[in-house]
Amino acid sequence: MTRHAPYLLIDAGNSRIKWALVQADGTQLASGALAHDDVAAPRTRSGSQPAWADLPTPCGAWLSNVAGAEVATHIAALVDAHWPQLPLTTIRASTRQCGVTNCYTSPHSLGSDRWAGMIGAHAAFAGEHLLLATFGTATTLEALRADGAFIGGLIAPGWTLMMRSLGEHTAQLPTLDAARARGLLDPADAARRGPFFATDTPRSLSAGCTLAQAGLIERMWRDLQDEWQVPVRLVVSGGAADEVASALKVPHTRHDSLVLSGLALIAAEDMARPRV
Repeated sequence: MTRHAPYLLIDAGNSRIKWALVQADGTQLASGALAHDDVAAPRTRSGSQPAWADLPTPCGAWLSNVAGAEVATHIAALVDAHWPQLPLTTIRASTRQCGVTNCYTSPHSLGSDRWAGMIGAHAAFAGEHLLLATFGTATTLEALRADGAFIGGLIAPGWTLMMRSLGEHTAQLPTLDAARARGLLDPADAARRGPFFATDTPRSLSAGCTLAQAGLIERMWRDLQDEWQVPVRLVVSGGAADEVASALKVPHTRHDSLVLSGLALIAAEDMARPRV
């Protein structure tokens, strides 16, 4: 493989798997998403495979995986089936990489998706202090200084997980999935300045969990600005970003490709190293 060949980037999260084929200059050639069941399914299953057949051969694959060893095995098999013996690098958080410094007590214990996302954000918003809020299976927060120092973060149950947990652990509350909960949210309610109280149980649950997420983000954004005494850009992403962001009453920026962007930078740094 040549160093000018594109990079295959794979972000394996708890809910789904996103991928992109990116040239060394950052140009994206193709992208897509897969369900976990699709990756685990036999290759004969219709519609279960990524559209890789007509793509150029990458120089290697870079994987961020927080979905466990079994998913990693399936992804490795899938990549090898399309491009036999293609080098596959599974990234891990480190002490320092691509201009970001990890201040976790145990740097390697930080999730690879959070690490790659911070690398992507530091490059996308160069010179800015950032609070990153990702709304996935879990809701995560990362405080990232303009010099690339990650000072720490928070992890909370995600929007969907919060609703499902209430339904499964209480006798009289319904179990809402994301699709039903979205249908219950009214943008006009989110835009209100005063308190919002729903008048039926499903809307009470959906709105309560949405506002719980928004309240956490707003509290930490304000606390961070008070602590640092500088403007902080709030960057939101993830599968539930639309729902939670609709309830936010603070300025925010949407960016849905931070992990893949960070993986591209990690790949470029790896390929730039002299080979022995």
